[in-house]
Amino acid sequence: MCRFIAYMGNPLILDEVLFKPANSLVKQSTNALESTEPLNGDGFGLGWYAQEIDSTPALFKSVQPAWNDFNLKNLAEKIRSTCFFAHIRRASKGGVSQFNCHPFRYNQMLFMHNGDIGNFDKIKRHMRHELSDEIYSWINGQTDSEHLFALFIEYLLQSKLHFNADHAATIMLKTLHNVEQLKKKYKGDQTTKINAIITDGKNMTACRYTSNPDDKANSLYYALGSHYEYHDGHCHIIPTKDEEQNGVILIVSERLNTYKAEWQEVPANHILKIYDDLSITEVPIK
Repeated sequence: MCRFIAYMGNPLILDEVLFKPANSLVKQSTNALESTEPLNGDGFGLGWYAQEIDSTPALFKSVQPAWNDFNLKNLAEKIRSTCFFAHIRRASKGGVSQFNCHPFRYNQMLFMHNGDIGNFDKIKRHMRHELSDEIYSWINGQTDSEHLFALFIEYLLQSKLHFNADHAATIMLKTLHNVEQLKKKYKGDQTTKINAIITDGKNMTACRYTSNPDDKANSLYYALGSHYEYHDGHCHIIPTKDEEQNGVILIVSERLNTYKAEWQEVPANHILKIYDDLSITEVPIK
């Protein structure tokens, strides 16, 4: 199962979360602890914002395993950002290709996902029927993830809403609902499990979803605090004091350390809305 990290807050060097923690994302590429398959070696991707340049995020993707990529290590040590996504891939839908690596970008938005859309082979063509020519042509790969994002983009554009945490949550709910309607229409009975995160670099929305409540949702956690610290092999998210404002949030497939008190589990079938002041709201998926 793919693993990912999303960060937003005070400027941070990517290496601080991608390589240094005890259970860093790169370590998860060889030994994921909360997945039925520990190996995630079918490529990786980074997306990060440099708002001092412009609002469009940068992308770096490779089909190399994350644990064996010289460029990834060197870039991570020299990139500082207030918002970034990182993803390591275990290929399921779609082959090993840069086009199939996450995150995916559309204008100012980044999107990444782990899990599977049940019966994707049955509904893929019908998902595409929902799309305008522009968004249909935007798709480059074969993954259910990219098609899910394409549906999200289409519904956002149709709604004429600007991107923020509330609007993104509304469109994500519509996207999940319509995927389930297509499965029902075309007699798909497989469970859909979707952990997805989307951002514009200033707001963020994440969901933890399973279409079958009896089939446990994939793991998803967040840590919220005043700042992130790394010292001598240990990383911590320092709690926010009463008079302080939140300074960082991390959303992860797996916790980066063993300090469980620093991490909150996103409830199954909930959406997490993160606003530009780093306040958060959890809402159920109905």
